[in-house]
Amino acid sequence: MTDAAEIINTVRGTDGTYLPKSIERDERIARGLVPKLMRVIGRVPFADDLVAAWYAARDPLTPMKAKAVLFAAVAYFVMPLDLLPDMVVGLGFTDDATVLATALGVVGMYVKERHRRMARRLLRLPEPVKGAD
Repeated sequence: MTDAAEIINTVRGTDGTYLPKSIERDERIARGLVPKLMRVIGRVPFADDLVAAWYAARDPLTPMKAKAVLFAAVAYFVMPLDLLPDMVVGLGFTDDATVLATALGVVGMYVKERHRRMARRLLRLPEPVKGAD
């Protein structure tokens, strides 16, 4: 943390470290990911990327700035107020996908294969076949 305002606006996270309040708020909102995802799983083609981002954001090895971006993307998916309501057939998740794709474009290097494996396990997706290009 580099400036005084950022240091003053911190809270103790669940793991005992100090987090900027905005990250703590987004992490709290993102806790609703699994219940919402299980309700809409058949309609979310990017579910594995979303859950992998969530696991990466919760990883203690992920840098704070990457956590902020990833938690914000996951929180956007979970929040009930949306730019495009999720119930709009064909378009409902396009804004969520755009936010996630942007987040992964910025900090995707921190979403490791172990996060992707955990996501596939949670979603009960098969492991990719090695050498199937």
